Amino acid sequence: MSTARTRDGQLHIPTIDLATFRDGLAADRALVAAELDRAASTVGFVQVVGHDIPAAVETGMVSAMDSFFGLPMWQKKALRPASPEFNRGYTPPRAERLSLSLGVDSPADLFESFNVGRSSEDFPGLGLDDLQYAPNLWPLRPESFEPSVMIWFAEAARVAREVTSVMAVALGLDDDFFAGYQDHALEVLRLNNYCVPADEKLLSQDQVGMGAHTDHGIVTVLWADPEIRGLQILDQDGTWHDVMPTAGALLVNLGDLAAHWTNDRWVSPLHRVLPPTDDEGHLVRRRSAAFFHDGNADAVISVLPGCADEGKPAHYEAVTVAEHLAAQQNDSRGLAVKPSPSRDAAPLLGVNP
Repeated sequence: MSTARTRDGQLHIPTIDLATFRDGLAADRALVAAELDRAASTVGFVQVVGHDIPAAVETGMVSAMDSFFGLPMWQKKALRPASPEFNRGYTPPRAERLSLSLGVDSPADLFESFNVGRSSEDFPGLGLDDLQYAPNLWPLRPESFEPSVMIWFAEAARVAREVTSVMAVALGLDDDFFAGYQDHALEVLRLNNYCVPADEKLLSQDQVGMGAHTDHGIVTVLWADPEIRGLQILDQDGTWHDVMPTAGALLVNLGDLAAHWTNDRWVSPLHRVLPPTDDEGHLVRRRSAAFFHDGNADAVISVLPGCADEGKPAHYEAVTVAEHLAAQQNDSRGLAVKPSPSRDAAPLLGVNP
């Protein structure tokens, strides 16, 4: 399992300024890349400022989320995909157990979500698989939902690509090294709503908002309600640490494919979301928008030459993005048989940090 490393029990998530990397001199860009490398090698998370997403775009996306999740359940359920394999449309509360991908059986996750992504129509002439690049499902009302969400989608996609440029420089590569892996990338935006159903007064002791998991792709660009507890990262000692974004900043974390590329030089961190509470322990609503940038479905991911040698041979086999994602996503939806939890998975079973 991939866990973050702390210093003296403290988890530190560095901040990188994309504006400095975008517009700065070579020395400035190198400093930003070095900061990302330190973060990627320890916690797998960075906080990103200078992303240049207009405040109005954020406001529009959040308003769209509120409008959709405020609909009656029967209207939302009408937008469920025909099969869980299609990662589009509405997912009701308790439809997934993300911890199953780690072999851990826990209560079904509390969150509800709405997923949109790239479709084969976005890349005409490539003959892409309609299962991997599935068409989107959209509510008829509000009419502003689709444009507001897709404007945010486009901005998050831009930020993800800028981050991969910083990653390339951090690894001593040309800043466009990863461009060939993401020109028809599988990308999904998952809008999440964490809210206890009105008819429930108490949660089970081991109930989570979203079970412990790693993200499966290259990077995830995360917007979340600032200053609301819920997101946690697991460290090497089995302790969970709260992570809350600063207002106006985005959180970016590495996924399994980044760890694969770097032969675990970089961390794909284990994280989860607890039922969100305020300072007094009362349950509160929490919203997030996770943009998963996973690379081209047909891209072959293998350990980079500079990340393996005789002292540390490559311990990942080459795999396509589609093969890797299919296995992991089926696990989280309970579509594959999982082994019993190991002793290493024991810290994932409790909900108390």
